[in-house]
Amino acid sequence: MGYGILVLLGVVIVVFFLFQGIGDPARLVMGQTGDSSTLQNIRKELYLDQPKGKQFLYYLNDISPISIHSDSAIKQKNLQGFFVGGNTKIGIKVPYLRRSYQSKKEVWKILMEALPGTIILALAALILATGIGIPLGVMAAIKNNTWMDRSAIFSSIIGISAPSFFMGILIAYLFGYVWHQYTGLHMTGSLFDLDPFEGKTMQLQNLILPALTLGLRPLAIITQLTRSSMLDVLNQDYIRTAKAKGLPKSKVIWKHALPNAMNPVITAITGWFAELLAGAFFVEYIFGWKGIGKVTVDALEKLDYPVVMGSILITAALFVVVNIIADLLYAWLDPRIRIS
Repeated sequence: MGYGILVLLGVVIVVFFLFQGIGDPARLVMGQTGDSSTLQNIRKELYLDQPKGKQFLYYLNDISPISIHSDSAIKQKNLQGFFVGGNTKIGIKVPYLRRSYQSKKEVWKILMEALPGTIILALAALILATGIGIPLGVMAAIKNNTWMDRSAIFSSIIGISAPSFFMGILIAYLFGYVWHQYTGLHMTGSLFDLDPFEGKTMQLQNLILPALTLGLRPLAIITQLTRSSMLDVLNQDYIRTAKAKGLPKSKVIWKHALPNAMNPVITAITGWFAELLAGAFFVEYIFGWKGIGKVTVDALEKLDYPVVMGSILITAALFVVVNIIADLLYAWLDPRIRIS
């Protein structure tokens, strides 16, 4: 937990001093038109008239769930939470990630609208990788040193080596354009499409190609982990004893061997969910999938730095939380971790 907080603090420092020094935020907010008094008011509102160190403390106070604000600041920023005190209040609140330069909407609301799309995409990719990777790894272990084993290893090496952005372009072109008449899939599209007559409609087929692209790398790693773990377990004495008792081969493999081989695989799966949340950025952009990744890339093109900064912070927080859950889950599954 302590390491997670330090990681988040490091991310906040890097994000603030990296993006706060690009351009003039007051000019970006005001746009092309406006007088000097308007510019000064914006600079004051964004604390740009303060020294850099003080600006950082104000920013930290805004994004922290526990913070101190005046009554006027709470109303001006529309902070949501529980506050106590007089004119200056301390409270627990939803992190205030400031407002978009372009839409003037709160960054938190923009990202919360996009976050479900990223989570659904990451979950779909992980389910696909797990559903195919574990059986493939088991098959490779059972058929050790055969053409099936070598094919599984070769395919997994390709899956690990191929960059997601390259595979995304290739998969979109082949399945969404060249073979579109057979697959019925599109190169781009989000989970919900707006129809002028039917309104918002769910398009689950748009999830297939980005989930396949995002799931290739974890699929390859899960296959290799399952194979190596199964090979270790299959050589244990209790497995040989089960075979000597005349138990069916399928029962030995699926009931006795596989559950004991799953610890490293489950750890990889939970860890990879955090990786997929971060790795969805380019995949979302390639396939036009509405998620945090696409919102971030669009914001970068428009120099909308509060959205970029907020998306990095939320992604980092999710990464830390998922990794903590993975550690707790691993300790629950393996009592030796709790003892140590």
